[in-house]
Amino acid sequence: MGIDPGVASTGFGVVLVDGATMHAADGGVIEAPAGERTEDRLARIHEALAELLAEHEPAAVALEDVYFGRNARSAIAVGQSRGVALLAAAAAGVSCFDYTPQVVKMAVCGSGAATKQQVQRMVGLLLRLSGPPRSDHAADALAVAICHASHSRSAEALDAGRRGVPVR
Repeated sequence: MGIDPGVASTGFGVVLVDGATMHAADGGVIEAPAGERTEDRLARIHEALAELLAEHEPAAVALEDVYFGRNARSAIAVGQSRGVALLAAAAAGVSCFDYTPQVVKMAVCGSGAATKQQVQRMVGLLLRLSGPPRSDHAADALAVAICHASHSRSAEALDAGRRGVPVR
């Protein structure tokens, strides 16, 4: 399961891996209205993520790491949402993995400088969707899940190679 954390909109995406192919099982956005108190918005995100984790029982949760940029206030809000996501995963007993936006873009598009539109298009192609996800938050979450699946397969292949096990 991939998560694109945010206080106003938290993207989520569940990707199933079947050999060399990946399929989207679920994806969307958890909305937390701006008029609500921050603690209520975070509680809403936590509750929704807890429900998604219980429903999908993912093997892992992959999160997009905080990009600091120029807006410290925005980075703090994203950090709060990340904390809620980490808490929900820990409560469900699911391990978490972090990926920078550049690593995610490289895994999905082949360039760490890819645009949001390029990520959306590639997510649609890689997951064989009828088109790109409408929400860039959902697309980013699916991209994080794709990135983790790719990295996990690479790690498994390296580990198998060290143990002398043939890789399929």
